[in-house]
Amino acid sequence: MALKSTVFKADIQISDMDRHYYQDHQLTIARHPSETDVRMMVRLLAFALNASESLQFTKGLSTDDEPDIWQKSLSNEIELWIDLGQPDEKRIRKACGRSRQVIIYIYQGSSGSAWWEQQRNKLARFDNLSVIALPDDVVQKLAQMAERSMRLQCNISDNQLWFSNGDQAVEITPQVWKRAKA
Repeated sequence: MALKSTVFKADIQISDMDRHYYQDHQLTIARHPSETDVRMMVRLLAFALNASESLQFTKGLSTDDEPDIWQKSLSNEIELWIDLGQPDEKRIRKACGRSRQVIIYIYQGSSGSAWWEQQRNKLARFDNLSVIALPDDVVQKLAQMAERSMRLQCNISDNQLWFSNGDQAVEITPQVWKRAKA
């Protein structure tokens, strides 16, 4: 018998002073049985960093032809493709060909650094690709905030991010390893 996804609810208040985006989002997150709290919270963090009215979670781990998060235009074209972890070059090439902008969030510490060293030269040719690393110790603290029902605040200013749930707070400084060309 197949295990079903666990449903999490997150009310997140986003104040992004860098992009002048101030909005509340009520999100439903289906966590695949094989997904950890760390990965789920990184998905939520990636959502907050790129939040818009049309940004949405996809089927995620249960499908190979969709990213973890995407934003589509009204004509159903993919504007933003967000993947987590260490995708292979073939997947990245496909994403860069299908989407106007692609962002990969790396969160696995030393294995993420090793992946980047192997992929860096191959990925340099993709002008619409950004690769952003999240510090491992901070991601572990973020995972401790995971609850079935969450009320979160996210403040972004000067490329610094503060994520809190009332009694816990985490300061995150994402490291940009590759920035898409404008």
